[in-house]
Amino acid sequence: LITRYRAIEQKKKTVYQLVFNYTPFYPEGGGQVGDKGYLESANGDIVYILDTKRENNVAVHIAKHLPKNLTDTFTAVVDSNQRFRTECNHTATHLLHQALREVLGSHVEQKGSAVHSKYLRFDFSHFAKITPEELKDIESFVNARIEGKLDLIVQPAVPLEQAVSEGAMALFGEKYGGEVRVLEMGDFSLELCGGIHVQNTKDIGLFTISF
Repeated sequence: LITRYRAIEQKKKTVYQLVFNYTPFYPEGGGQVGDKGYLESANGDIVYILDTKRENNVAVHIAKHLPKNLTDTFTAVVDSNQRFRTECNHTATHLLHQALREVLGSHVEQKGSAVHSKYLRFDFSHFAKITPEELKDIESFVNARIEGKLDLIVQPAVPLEQAVSEGAMALFGEKYGGEVRVLEMGDFSLELCGGIHVQNTKDIGLFTISF
């Protein structure tokens, strides 16, 4: 059900923001893009969702048009292909973070990221230019974990102090609540993350670094 909606101007065009009573769409956050997809009513009326964002802790869905009947009950369908590619790239950022700390040193810390369905970008701090040999080692580290077929274990609600005391990596520039979502990959990666991920690292396929 659509519980709220409004028209806004975006790039000199009118689009509509929709809020549902329940949504499977993941909103943009933590550098990760929001889901796309569509709504379908019982009579076949379709409205495409162009993006999903978070506003005041509410998922806001961006649509080019409003449904013909706003009181209909809709089936919400996420673009599964885009979602899967985004999941792969998001999980890869965690593997990359661990690779950088392993190859360059534990001083490396994530400063930002952009996770799209087609690519990922990872910003970090380091005191020197990375050598070609180090780049190869970083790629090899990530691909070894992909080939290792590591299951991802998600704990959805862990007290923050407990998660940190157990060794979960927290980026303290980020704001966390009293309970956090903990992501674990094998026995080498334990991080706080609220994003979407693959169920096993093998789903990523192959990791490469390009400029």
